[in-house]
Amino acid sequence: MWLNPCKVINKKASKEIIISISGRTLNLSNNPNLFLIAGPCVVESEKISMEIAKRLIDITSRLKIPFIFKASYKKANRTSGSSFRSIGVIESLGILGNIREKLGVPVLTDIHSEVEAEIAAEYVDILQIPAFLCRQTELLESAAETGKIVNIKKGQFLAPEDMIYQVNKVREAGNHKVMVTERGSTFGYQNLVVDMRALEIMRNTGCPVIFDATHSVQMPSRDKGVSGGNPEFIEPLSKAAVAVGINGLFIETHPNPAKALSDASSMLNIKKIEPLLKKLQAIHKLNRI
Repeated sequence: MWLNPCKVINKKASKEIIISISGRTLNLSNNPNLFLIAGPCVVESEKISMEIAKRLIDITSRLKIPFIFKASYKKANRTSGSSFRSIGVIESLGILGNIREKLGVPVLTDIHSEVEAEIAAEYVDILQIPAFLCRQTELLESAAETGKIVNIKKGQFLAPEDMIYQVNKVREAGNHKVMVTERGSTFGYQNLVVDMRALEIMRNTGCPVIFDATHSVQMPSRDKGVSGGNPEFIEPLSKAAVAVGINGLFIETHPNPAKALSDASSMLNIKKIEPLLKKLQAIHKLNRI
């Protein structure tokens, strides 16, 4: 039986979430346009990271879509210990900082410990709490204390109505700049499903709601310690999420996903980003009528 949709335990909603960079202001909590968080899964090199960022900036500028670049400086959660994790934490953070400063675009990255929160906050605008760590109280508090925007990804194991407790951990630490992200729920072994009701339920937190179209199509630990995926479902799931009503979309993308060093099986080829965004814009426009 489905539980009653979450009752707002703390009715004090997040304050307006605003990023100002290079003379431009982006309001994530009250924006008529669907915003995009996109980039490669992990920082592979400065060259490829810059290339992806520039292409996404070009696409989103033409489509007038607010854009945030994302990439992990380290992949701390891998199925196999032999999987790629990082070219180096400080080197990767430096690359993210360069993208932010040289290209004038906001940047998001994951953190995995209280110590990392303070270090990463020097380079980026948004600290993301990975799904598997979404209930780690001290991590949430440490992220909050940096004063940065905090994006909490709902764990695959967590009911959407329970996200209010995680949001309140950040708020009670003095930070009301919180966003929440849906990324699918565990469905047996090696599979995920998306319950679109979760998007509406998480809206009761008072936070901007984001749909992660990439990790929702993952198939965890599918093949010899490497996660698989079904990227062909990114488009239909994204369409459904936009139709339900979301603030932002999260997509990992790469010029050659097959050769990406992480999440190769679930990333979208960057050539498909613009056609997809055009379709989603049309749905978003209808949804606002």
